[in-house]
Amino acid sequence: MSTTSTLKPAIGQPAPQFDLPATPDQRLSLAQLRGKPVVLVFYPADWSPVCGDQIGLYNELLSEFQRYDAQIVGISVDGAWCHAAYSRDRNLHFPLLADFEPKGEISRRYGVYLASEGVSERALFVLDEEGIVRWSYVSPIGINPGADGILDALDKLPGKSGRTA
Repeated sequence: MSTTSTLKPAIGQPAPQFDLPATPDQRLSLAQLRGKPVVLVFYPADWSPVCGDQIGLYNELLSEFQRYDAQIVGISVDGAWCHAAYSRDRNLHFPLLADFEPKGEISRRYGVYLASEGVSERALFVLDEEGIVRWSYVSPIGINPGADGILDALDKLPGKSGRTA
C-alpha cells in the first residue's frame, strides 16, 4: 500500500507555501494568490484519462469558480514543458504548476505525495483569502472527485455565497 510523506495540513491551519513553475519561464507562489480564495488541485499526471476528465471539468466550470473570485490551480509532478503542451492541447484557462524538481516537494508538504508511485494523490484543498485551509479531500486515485465538494466549500467561506449570485 502506498503511503504519503507527511500529514495533510489541518483545517484552520495555514496552507504550506509554494513557489513553482507555471510555465517554462514563469513562476507562481501561494503568496501571489493572497486576497482571494484558492482551489488547489493535486493530480497524478497530465495525459491520463481520469486526470483529463477532472481537469477538463474544472476548466468548464471556471465561471462557477469566478463567482467566488476563486483561483483554481493544478499541481502535479509533471514538468513545465509537459504542462505547457497539455494546457495548449486541452485549451486550459488556469495554471498548472510543476512540482517536478525536487520531485513532489510541494505534494509532500501537503501530505499527498505517493512515494511508491512517484506521483501526487488526487487531492483538493480550498483555501480562504488569507491562505488558511478551509476544506480538503483526497479521492481514490482512479476516481474523478468532481466539483460539488469544492463549490460547497467555497459557498461556506465567509462572505462568499457565490452560488446565489
